[in-house]
Amino acid sequence: MRIFLPATLAMLVELDRTGEFTPVGGTAFALTPALRESFRAGDDEELAEYALREAARASLRLLAAEHDGAADGSAGDDGAAVEGAAVEGAAALPPRRAVVAADVGEVTLRPDLDDAVVKISGVVPVGAIAAVHVDGAAAEPAVRAAVAVIDAADLGDQDAELALGDADDHDLGWYATQEVPFLLELL
Repeated sequence: MRIFLPATLAMLVELDRTGEFTPVGGTAFALTPALRESFRAGDDEELAEYALREAARASLRLLAAEHDGAADGSAGDDGAAVEGAAVEGAAALPPRRAVVAADVGEVTLRPDLDDAVVKISGVVPVGAIAAVHVDGAAAEPAVRAAVAVIDAADLGDQDAELALGDADDHDLGWYATQEVPFLLELL
């Protein structure tokens, strides 16, 4: 099954270093039966794009956690370490959403969390990664603004939701796994 894993540039640095991707909490997004049922229309490609965009939205939450962790020396509002996220040095990286697309055999469907949410266990080896999707430099101001208000948007703040929409307006670029080292080098 093709899954979309929310990520950050710091997590991509770790992927490049180790050859493995560690998803935070094992959370991913995919074209699930529940997602297919929740839409009246749309082909598999459009529904997979929706799952990718949901992963990009989750990437904003990871960026917010990295930002909080870099600011206070921890990794998150509650002081808990963000599993798999390389917070050290994250402040030096530009604010860009990232999504890792991978093909895995087994997932656990989690429609109780959201129609597109799946859980996986363990790490994803680089050989299972089909592509990496990353914002371009033009998205940085919108992503920075969205990261600052992601919690407010989750709580229903309309202005904050508009800021997230501004980030969503930017399409993520597609990179083959062998291009990731060069992408990171150019940041």
